[in-house]
Amino acid sequence: MENVVMVLFDVESEAYQALSELKRDAVNPLYTISQMELVKKMNGRILPCDGFDSGVDTRDDAVMGGLIGGLVGILGGPLGILLSGSIGALIGNVKDTFDAEKNISMLEYVSEKAKENQAALIALLQETDEMHFDRRLSKFRTEILRWDAAIIAIEVEEAENLEREMQKQARDRMRSEKKEEFRQNIDEARNKIHADMEALKRKSIRHNKSDF
Repeated sequence: MENVVMVLFDVESEAYQALSELKRDAVNPLYTISQMELVKKMNGRILPCDGFDSGVDTRDDAVMGGLIGGLVGILGGPLGILLSGSIGALIGNVKDTFDAEKNISMLEYVSEKAKENQAALIALLQETDEMHFDRRLSKFRTEILRWDAAIIAIEVEEAENLEREMQKQARDRMRSEKKEEFRQNIDEARNKIHADMEALKRKSIRHNKSDF
């Protein structure tokens, strides 16, 4: 089973230690780590601090290539900031929190779950039994969460499409506002030139009258 796993650490230094140890043992009979990012939530944004990529090409590269990097990019971007904080309101309206969490977007869940200044590892791995990877991290104080990697790949793709659409709408709006501002500036310049010319004309008329 290919999963995206998020490991939340109570102690930041343990996150770096875990990353170092997992890098040295990324491929073994119990699990295989393809990609991994150490991230930290700072000022409401989830930002990358360090990472690992096996560099091994697979037949699934079209779907899985750069999955964790794309995921972290979304979480640290404007969409991730928009999602942060919204899960609490959703869960608060549902009696069965566990079912609510399962049905909520992973992007939204991660944005909310990570606390300010908390470090986490987000990894793409293949595992036959979840207990082996969990046991590997048992000496650290952690919380471990999992999602189906295929679902996350589609979710990241949809989020990237949404971000592109948001950017396009923002550019279109800026262009529209710029056009309106440009029109206003033209009107102001036209009115000023007209006023200056009228003033010059009145001054010339008064000067001509004074000559008589």
